[in-house]
Amino acid sequence: MATLGFAVFNRGLHPFLQGKYTPYRSWYSSTKNFCRMPSLNKLASPCLSSFRSNRSIIEPCRVWAKDGKTIPNDELVILGIETSCDDTGAAVADLLVQYGGVSPKMAQEAHAQVIDGVVEAALQNANLTPFDLSAVAVTIGPGLSLCLRVGVRKARMIAGKHNLPMVGVHHMEAHALVARLTEKELQFPFLALLISGGHNLLILAQSVGRYVQLGTTIDDAIGEAYDKTARWLGLDMRRGGGPALEELALEGDPHAIKLSVPMQQHKDCNFSYAGLKTQVRRAIESKNIDVNNDPIVAASTKDRKLRADIAASFQRVAVLHLEQRCDRAVEWAQSIEPSINCLVVSGGVASNHYVRIQLDKIVKKHNLKLVCPPPSLCTDNGVMVAWTGIEHFRLGMWEPPPSVEEPEDGWLDLRPRWQLGEIFAEGRSISPSLKRARIHPSLTSSIQMSSQHNS
Repeated sequence: MATLGFAVFNRGLHPFLQGKYTPYRSWYSSTKNFCRMPSLNKLASPCLSSFRSNRSIIEPCRVWAKDGKTIPNDELVILGIETSCDDTGAAVADLLVQYGGVSPKMAQEAHAQVIDGVVEAALQNANLTPFDLSAVAVTIGPGLSLCLRVGVRKARMIAGKHNLPMVGVHHMEAHALVARLTEKELQFPFLALLISGGHNLLILAQSVGRYVQLGTTIDDAIGEAYDKTARWLGLDMRRGGGPALEELALEGDPHAIKLSVPMQQHKDCNFSYAGLKTQVRRAIESKNIDVNNDPIVAASTKDRKLRADIAASFQRVAVLHLEQRCDRAVEWAQSIEPSINCLVVSGGVASNHYVRIQLDKIVKKHNLKLVCPPPSLCTDNGVMVAWTGIEHFRLGMWEPPPSVEEPEDGWLDLRPRWQLGEIFAEGRSISPSLKRARIHPSLTSSIQMSSQHNS
């Protein structure tokens, strides 16, 4: 089921994120930030959170003047809307149970039914009105077009009505940058592993909007593999296949079922989970497990143990694939940026405790630090979009307000297949599916082209 997220950045309590960015072409000359945020217990609901940038010294090339007055940095208030339908959440819980995944049309309808109420409730929760906003940030891709459309339309309606600039946010960049909200010492450059139901991505983050893609999935993502395996094992999908499978795996033997680690012959950082899914399905069929007539709650003790063994064996191999790719990615990243000292792991699957434990072993091997946002900020949420909007807005990376007379059925800039960074030469994939895909220019190349145009 899709998550609809919303956040407003408002005044907080604790200082964090004090550092200096590397100058990025003509966007700005130098930046030194001192911000504040509320305590993390206020992030319990990722759909309804509030923040405001408190103090900041910044010299952007583009300054937004609202009603003829320049907005001071301590008054920045960014609204963030997330409707990419890229992960699972509680907004439309029945869809995952019925389909074992996301139903785009039904998810779109669910978003459309609740988005007005969510936005209104979030503003009330922050004790703000649209007149208090400095800008609107919204996810424009990647994701499902039908779901992206709901969020972008709402964002443009608010921005047009109140004459607010807009920040189009890359969903995966938001997952990467939200770690900078909660980890005060996280500075560029850093390595990031972004893992969810729709994405596996290894990137080198050099600055806001500037990324090198070291690896990606050539077919299925790890989150999708978790969900399908959980469904085949007859687990309760109401809270997501990943958490259900991780819990069952604790009861099993991770070496009971022989499964092959994907892509052993490929010495790159790309991922593949389609083959592992096939191995798991065949293992389930060979054990004559009938999930239709015997869901996990009705399974015998022997049958439950068998399913637990399959779950544990799948999880061990699925995460081992992550470990191997991350191990190589650290070496590649250090060859490009020797100063990196952190691996950020974010996205829905980053909430998995076993994943964190195993990846922590990799970072310790390379004397790095593992940085994971709290689970509430790993899954899709509006907080990460609002924070990414803050990061971009401060650097002058925004679009002017849309016309208030913009037709509801007008053209929208949606980017369902949108690459985050430029591909590292050794990490290029020969996957036919990627060759056929219609992909927009990467976020990094788009920003570079805009910078050259404005210089």
